Amino acid sequence: MTYISGMHDLMELKKQHPEYKTVLHSDQGSVYASKKYNDLLRSCGIIHSMSRAGTPTDNAAMESINGWIKSELFTDFHLQGENVKKEMAAYIKFFNEERPAYSLGYLTPKQYKETYATA
Repeated sequence: MTYISGMHDLMELKKQHPEYKTVLHSDQGSVYASKKYNDLLRSCGIIHSMSRAGTPTDNAAMESINGWIKSELFTDFHLQGENVKKEMAAYIKFFNEERPAYSLGYLTPKQYKETYATA
């Protein structure tokens, strides 16, 4: 999967729900800073937000998740790369439904949402 396939998914979702304000946050990579990419976002009604240069803490939550994914997929899940989509789907299910998080009081994200979500 590349950034462009993810963009197609986001653009389709935006078409289905044009009433929602949509913000895409990225780092300052060359692709994300390019005029063509930003023109595409603008034409779809998507607001582009970018981290400040050299400050991964601007997007700390995603940076943390990316680190966990890299570490846990290779060490705990023994990622083989034979079916990456299937392996990622299994990891996401594990992360959301089975992996307790210290920052959530040792609840899983799913348990936290079920406990504290407003109806």
